[in-house]
Amino acid sequence: MTQQVEIRANFGEPGAAQEALRKLQALRAFEVNGLLDSGLLTATVDEDVVERAVHMIEQIGGNPETGQSTVE
Repeated sequence: MTQQVEIRANFGEPGAAQEALRKLQALRAFEVNGLLDSGLLTATVDEDVVERAVHMIEQIGGNPETGQSTVE
């Protein structure tokens, strides 16, 4: 079983959400979407990169929340 984690983040400006999207894609997120013009982003990442992804989001100025799901 593989653990995947969904990360939801709010950013103060759309540019920061766009930057986070590009960086999450570089971390090989399974899925990244949201209302980037509103500064909202949702990404699903492997549990091995959750800490890096959350740290990156915080560095860009986002407020992340996480929730786990299991994929077989």
